[in-house]
Amino acid sequence: MERHSNKVKGKGRRVKFVLLFAFCLLFSANHVSGQANRYTKYVDPLIGTGGHGHTFPGSTVPFGFVQLSPDTRVDNWDGSSGYHYSDNIIYGFSHTHLSGTGIPDYADILFSPYVTDGFFFDAKPEDTENGYASKFSHKNEKAEPGYYSVLLDDENILAELTATARVGLHRYTFPAASPVGLITLDLNWRDEVLDSELRIVSDTRIEGYRRSKSWAKDQIVYFVAEFSKPFAIKATFMKDEAYRTRERLQGKDIKAVFRFGPDKTATPILLKVALSPVSIEGARKNLEAELDHWDFEKVRSDAQQAWNTELSKIEVTGGTDAQLTNFYTALYHTMIAPNIFQDVDGKYLGMDRKIHHAPPGTNYTIFSLWDTFRATHPLYTIIDEKRTVDFINTFIRHYEQGGKLPVWELAANETDTMIGYHAVSVIADAMAKGIKGFDYQKAYEAAKHSSELDIEGLDSYRRRGYISMEDEQESVSRTLEYAYNDYCLAVMAYVLSEKDTLPDRRRDYQKHLKRSQNYKNLFDRETGFMRPKQNGNWISPFAPNDVTFHFTEGNSWQYSFFVPHDLSGLMKLHGGKLSFGRKLDALFTADSNLIGRDQPDITGLIGQYAHGNEPSHHIAYLYNYAGEPWNTQFYVRHIMDEFYKPAPDGLIGNEDCGQMSAWYVLSALGFYQVNPSDPVYAIGTPIFEEAKIHLENGRTFTIKARSGREFGFGPFVKSVKLNGSDHRRSFLTHSDIRAGGTMEFELSNAPERGWFTEPPVSSVEMEFPPVPTIEARRVFKDMTKVKISSPEKDVKIFYTLDESEPHEESARYLRPFTIDRTTTVKAIAIYDNFEKSFVTESKLNKMPNDWEVSLFSTYSRQYTGGGPEGLIDGLRGTTNFASGQWQGYQGQDFIAVIDLKRQREIKRLGGGFLQVARSWIWMPTRVEFEVSSNGKDFVKAAELETNFPESEMTNTAKDYFRNIDPVTARYVRVKAANLGRIPDWHPGAGFEAYIFVDEIFID
Repeated sequence: MERHSNKVKGKGRRVKFVLLFAFCLLFSANHVSGQANRYTKYVDPLIGTGGHGHTFPGSTVPFGFVQLSPDTRVDNWDGSSGYHYSDNIIYGFSHTHLSGTGIPDYADILFSPYVTDGFFFDAKPEDTENGYASKFSHKNEKAEPGYYSVLLDDENILAELTATARVGLHRYTFPAASPVGLITLDLNWRDEVLDSELRIVSDTRIEGYRRSKSWAKDQIVYFVAEFSKPFAIKATFMKDEAYRTRERLQGKDIKAVFRFGPDKTATPILLKVALSPVSIEGARKNLEAELDHWDFEKVRSDAQQAWNTELSKIEVTGGTDAQLTNFYTALYHTMIAPNIFQDVDGKYLGMDRKIHHAPPGTNYTIFSLWDTFRATHPLYTIIDEKRTVDFINTFIRHYEQGGKLPVWELAANETDTMIGYHAVSVIADAMAKGIKGFDYQKAYEAAKHSSELDIEGLDSYRRRGYISMEDEQESVSRTLEYAYNDYCLAVMAYVLSEKDTLPDRRRDYQKHLKRSQNYKNLFDRETGFMRPKQNGNWISPFAPNDVTFHFTEGNSWQYSFFVPHDLSGLMKLHGGKLSFGRKLDALFTADSNLIGRDQPDITGLIGQYAHGNEPSHHIAYLYNYAGEPWNTQFYVRHIMDEFYKPAPDGLIGNEDCGQMSAWYVLSALGFYQVNPSDPVYAIGTPIFEEAKIHLENGRTFTIKARSGREFGFGPFVKSVKLNGSDHRRSFLTHSDIRAGGTMEFELSNAPERGWFTEPPVSSVEMEFPPVPTIEARRVFKDMTKVKISSPEKDVKIFYTLDESEPHEESARYLRPFTIDRTTTVKAIAIYDNFEKSFVTESKLNKMPNDWEVSLFSTYSRQYTGGGPEGLIDGLRGTTNFASGQWQGYQGQDFIAVIDLKRQREIKRLGGGFLQVARSWIWMPTRVEFEVSSNGKDFVKAAELETNFPESEMTNTAKDYFRNIDPVTARYVRVKAANLGRIPDWHPGAGFEAYIFVDEIFID
């Protein structure tokens, strides 16, 4: 991309100097003593920056607030971290970045160096479309823990970055004898700016803040920046106005330019930028406390030492270079987030938007809990108990200040992204493992409160025992994950009941344990899959490889195995361990073809197993529970070998704040916790000859693997010893690890079936009759047959037709029956021991008329709305676009003709439509009605402009009516005009918009 027109001449003569200077700096920096980079030498921060890994390569320290990194693109899914390896343009270097997320945010406080000749102030500094840009080449780029450098080709500037926890340090080496060196500051970079301020404090210091809106709806960061040299000329810009001497600006579009030089010696210019989530004063304190000097190499060395200290918690030897690089880069990725979110004086921004002072410990941000509860947080309980305590205390503060435990928290904003409330998993796991340092009672209070909220389908889940399609989208996934969350609550209540013997805790334990069985309400024995329900019935047609809005970033194949807390119960539903093993075989050998909606997160497919996304991560280990650990060993080794590579595109899916990497770390060590909240690890297959886990209690747990390296270090376990004794369990406990000691594996190239005698067990032993299923036509013309069934054979089913609650004295269901009027059927299943299911109900509606609908547009197979008759059946859709009531049309106008079957007088016409702009659904721009007596010759009867704001992001269902002069007709044609291409301001810009319609009104 071309930069500004006043290009510096003679660049070629300066390239050699800059490259030589860069080489000297790198050589001196690498002159560190013996073991200083013992672990960091295996870390490659560029892994995951290509493909769909969404990582960044820049400088940060473990769990640091600052992530100083280059920005190579503004937006889109693969630009979530601000950097993608396929790019060749750098716009500048900003100070906050997200690691491996699926939504963009951060990239705060962007600085960019460039050069010019002559007096630069005669024009506004060069603007590319998205900032200040220069080409770069990966051959002139270096990334290592705590340090990043790149040569900006357009400018011949060497840019180097390092950091402390709260301060980013830049070093820019301009070409020798460059006429003018400039450094720009852009406070309007990438996210929508709500407000910002810039103050020129002196000729070396600036201060300000940036308040922005993106994924986090109100994120603020304060900064203090100090230059190592005075800037000779300063200029600030806001919109189209330039202020050469303005000392303070406040607004939404602030940029600034600082001039240095000319300098014939190519002396680097250093810039240190301290951040604070609290105040400018806080940023000043952070700068003073963490970086009161200009020694770049010391900061770089300290950062590297900090990384070596953290990475040394697990010491592995005996692997290949690729395995060592994969391992330590993965461990590095697990230590980037969560991030410190408080100043050096302990002040932090709370969820209530007030400033608080943290008690002993550290306050954190960035909790991608739907991802990280699975492996990242279990890893922390092994190597980072103290931080685990800090994380949980942060959760408790979130509850106290924000009214619930975090779901996906970002910079003191609850984004409510993803499903479940998995902070309870992290807390329950810590309690089950005996980790102290947080208030168990307060943590349980927070967890219980979060479970009783009437949000995200929880009210329906508690009322029905499952979430139905009409209640909330992603209904199957939510039901399964809430059932697991309930188990975690049961664990917490159990720990507390043991401690204080409170009877209410024992009652809570039983209540949540029973609710953890709700997964059974969506298991269909006929197909062997978890299936969505609507109106008390299974949704048809059904295909397990169909990617629909009934599931979260997955399909039924993947989610049918998400019952980590009761695998014994799940295996029983499948007919036992042997049948369950064959079901796992079917998953891994199924056709990898996906149908339905496009979902880029579903990657890394082995059959229908999808390692690129979290719902699959525990599944390979389920063979252990079925008594077939050799199959776990085979697939786990295959996944490690195929889906983790020491390359920019070496991650098969989003890194997701450490989860993708934590899976590898634990699996490479040889075990994995299938059920966080149960301190048991299923044994897999280690890949290193020796691994030492250095625990915070001073002990070391050592894992050794032998006999087979000369045979390719096969994946299959032949025998296991724990502290010298035969270990015949295909699992180990957290207590085994915490006690220290040595676990020795003998591996083989062939499956070994006799080495173990005891598999792990995940079981909730409780009677739980699933809800009955009511099969009938939801909308019928004359009559419909009603069939009620249960997957359990030893239950009795009772039902009512008068909207009363069924019980054991109600009519008993014995055979199918018919109804011929609108009726609500309710049913319950009861065991002989009087254990009852939830009541299920089905509202069966007789058509209000005999009209017929002919469609002249094609609706999406995801959004059928009940077919043509669904437009006139009297059933209304809510603002839940995936409820099954809405009919969706993408990239086309909606056109339909309603045959009233006879001539009739028409006085009013209307239609119901939906706008959910985040999901690409907009109101029609115009709706037109035409009438006809013969179905061929139509005349316009009414037309209306909707005038609904296309920028409105609140989910809105709206009916549009138009009264007309009475007219007699048999046919009504409806035309609703599609918005067309999604507007430029929207993340889906350029794609085709949807129209969603439910109900045509003819009065």
